[in-house]
Amino acid sequence: MSEKVNITPLGPYIGGQVQGLDLTRGLSDNQFEQIYHALIRHQVLFFRDQPITPAQQRGLALRFGNLHIHPVYPHAEGVEEIILLDTHNDNPPDNDNWHTDVTFIETPPAGAILAAKLLPETGGDTLWTSGIAAYEALSAPLKRLLSGLEAEHDFRKSFPEYKHTRTEAEHARWREAVAKNPPLTHPVVRTHPVSGKQALFVNEGFTTRIVDLTQKESDALLAFLFAHITKPEFQVRWRWQENDIAIWDNRVTQHYANADYLPARRVMHRATILGDKPFYRG
Repeated sequence: MSEKVNITPLGPYIGGQVQGLDLTRGLSDNQFEQIYHALIRHQVLFFRDQPITPAQQRGLALRFGNLHIHPVYPHAEGVEEIILLDTHNDNPPDNDNWHTDVTFIETPPAGAILAAKLLPETGGDTLWTSGIAAYEALSAPLKRLLSGLEAEHDFRKSFPEYKHTRTEAEHARWREAVAKNPPLTHPVVRTHPVSGKQALFVNEGFTTRIVDLTQKESDALLAFLFAHITKPEFQVRWRWQENDIAIWDNRVTQHYANADYLPARRVMHRATILGDKPFYRG
């Protein structure tokens, strides 16, 4: 039986839909290699009708690398590596901005696997955008300006204190997370460790300033980059169905979970795959 994986590109820069695989049965080494290389090429892959359990999702994610345990989000029962994103009127979403996951650590995630478990009747789409396409669309002088710059990333920008004070235990978890995750810097332009391509690596969720610039210069340049990265031509938009799965390369993408479905409920499970220290190689 052929193990060739069927992948349909969803756009010229980003996105591919994978067909003919049953992730609940696991992947052969050959199938995994094809998925891995397709992920580098398409940056985000989508799978329909994959009713995996949290344990199966963890097993799939571990094929890609070690997993991150989030400092404040709850997890699926019995599987601490699977984040539970259960949003509704009493727990509104906090990820309805363009962001790259967990860039507030020294080795931000290489990727993530998101599974749709409960969806609103309409709305709740997620969009991804390509930092590679955004970088390649810049002029040569601006690329030269950005090439040596570093930017600060801060956990508190997406997780402000006032959102984590409902109980003393929640507030204590937040304070511990802040203590363990002080602001740190990453290059503004990141080189992909496998493909060698350059990508913009600043995001509205966590990036606070570009170091070595004045505050006004930093604010102006970041405002331009945040707007530029999210131009529609660099994006793919996914309309979820229950049991869909998305796998993305977190090193070179940003995503936005559309919060247009309240008061309906949306439940997603996410596994986060640890990466390496971002670097720039011109």
